[in-house]
Amino acid sequence: MTLRIGNAATARYRRAMQRNALLLILLGSVAVVGGALLTQYVGGLVPCELCLLERWPYYIGIPVALLTLIAGRHRAPASIGAAVLALIFIGSSGLAFYHAGVERHWFEGPSACTASTTVATTIEQLRAQLMATQPVLCDQPQWSFHGLTLAGLNVLASLGLALLSLVALRAALSRRRS
Repeated sequence: MTLRIGNAATARYRRAMQRNALLLILLGSVAVVGGALLTQYVGGLVPCELCLLERWPYYIGIPVALLTLIAGRHRAPASIGAAVLALIFIGSSGLAFYHAGVERHWFEGPSACTASTTVATTIEQLRAQLMATQPVLCDQPQWSFHGLTLAGLNVLASLGLALLSLVALRAALSRRRS
């Protein structure tokens, strides 16, 4: 009899852990997207091409987290949703790391949104370079705090959300075994 009570309590604990992790993922994703939109529309920071691309994992992660949270009582959808979230945010952290590396000139960025290193020798070449360059360059951060840019903050946020996704996945999978 004690074993059954222990198993029931463990199952409730795992469900709560999974629910809390998913709720934090949802709230964290909304906070990151909200922060990005606030810096753009209130703070006046114009996003570069990579910044806009970095938002997509959150745009996808928010409904996935919400659906997984809703389906949390069912083990299979909860496991699949948590695994999808883990993949989304692991990918997001890789993309954010790439952008942070482009800002620090560790990696070469997309040619459309990085400063050109070639020198134009004619007016036509200069005009072509200017026309091909985006107004906001990916390799020149608009904001930083002690060297930490928004792309660097996104690396940390994405890694945190990936970790929470793995916690939710582990809780969902361990519920399956019990």
